[in-house]
Amino acid sequence: MKKKLLSVLLCTCMAGAFMTGCGDKSESDESVPAVAETTAAAGTVTEAEEETIMVETTQEASTEVSEETTTEADDEENYNTGDASLDNPRNEDGIGENELLVVSFGTSFNDSRRLTVGAIEAALEENFEDFDVRRGFTSQIIIDHVKSRDNVAIDNVTEALDRAVDNGVKKLVIQPTHLMNGLEYNDVIDEVAGYADAFEQVVVGEPLLTSDEDFEKVIAAITEATAEYDDGTTAICFMGHGTEADSNGVYAKMQEMLKDAGYDNYYIGTVEAEPTVDDVLAQVQAGEYKKVVLEPLMIVAGDHANNDMAGDEEDSWKSVFENAGYEVECVLRGLGELEAIQNIFVEHAQAAVDQLN
Repeated sequence: MKKKLLSVLLCTCMAGAFMTGCGDKSESDESVPAVAETTAAAGTVTEAEEETIMVETTQEASTEVSEETTTEADDEENYNTGDASLDNPRNEDGIGENELLVVSFGTSFNDSRRLTVGAIEAALEENFEDFDVRRGFTSQIIIDHVKSRDNVAIDNVTEALDRAVDNGVKKLVIQPTHLMNGLEYNDVIDEVAGYADAFEQVVVGEPLLTSDEDFEKVIAAITEATAEYDDGTTAICFMGHGTEADSNGVYAKMQEMLKDAGYDNYYIGTVEAEPTVDDVLAQVQAGEYKKVVLEPLMIVAGDHANNDMAGDEEDSWKSVFENAGYEVECVLRGLGELEAIQNIFVEHAQAAVDQLN
């Protein structure tokens, strides 16, 4: 299957505020890469021979790039992800002294981006009228893809932080939309640490699944959203991303809490770690189910949901369960579409704001 991609005092037990003097973030020195000098192994190359070699090499390289680009372009046009113009990239200047920067991994699926990340941002904007809400994505690949395909510019985290500095932001609240306190979340913390002196105060909110109360709220949200399928003969399977970090344990914890709460027809797996799709299949086969409903346990319904979960490839979750004899229904809905999930991020952002003076 496809591989995807500060010690800041965190709000409540994990977040807090930097209270430092104003200052600009110093630019790091950029080293210019050395130009490699190439010599012929068998002796001196004449000027004419060198020109011939350069022309042939350039033509070959051009052909390879052209073929590769054409193939990628063809692949990208095989599906429609929605109208990018309906989404607000939130990359405007004119920021006031207070900014709420919403940091997400991101997705190139336009409709899902608007209905999930965009909806979370809108909920935060509605609840924090004294803050200007802006967007930052951590995936440069996604940013570049959206820019190339749709001509829509989305800030990466560095660009968003630099924009805040340039606009004179004094109090900066950063609310990640990450599922857990994993590698990507920690990368955000580390990058923000380098800007600690650029603002009077900066604080980072918690990811979605932090406290036991968060788990309970997420479980309530996903079971309520899928209650129509819980008929005793349908297995409701959620596919998370998975990570090599210790935080991958959130999936096992959610599975255990689902069972403890009496949701015996719900199963949790991952696409990149454990539990695997084979682990989930084994659990489903231990029951007497006729149908399987698949839904992503991810903020967005992007590439993983559309391909690794609902795709027609042999190793997709859909194919695995169909080949095992089950009727399969795929629900392409990211967690960010659920109002209850949006409200959790609002609560986490509020806890961060409360740390400010």
